[in-house]
Amino acid sequence: MNINRLKEIREDKDLSQLELANLLKVTQPQYSRYELGVNTIPLEKLYQLADFYNTSLDYLLYRTDERKPYPKSIMNKK
Repeated sequence: MNINRLKEIREDKDLSQLELANLLKVTQPQYSRYELGVNTIPLEKLYQLADFYNTSLDYLLYRTDERKPYPKSIMNKK
């Protein structure tokens, strides 16, 4: 995962690492290790970040540059 995206999107919202750590219920040093790419972010935490930023996992994981989330109707069809 390209760690720059996590830092960029956080800074775009004028948020601190501590604020994101509190959201994810991790310590600030733990969140910092996510941004630095030292630790892998658990899928549950990625979902929380995508919901919080109103974006897709693919955007967070650099699989797309489209910041908008996928339409809910696509995700709910089975």
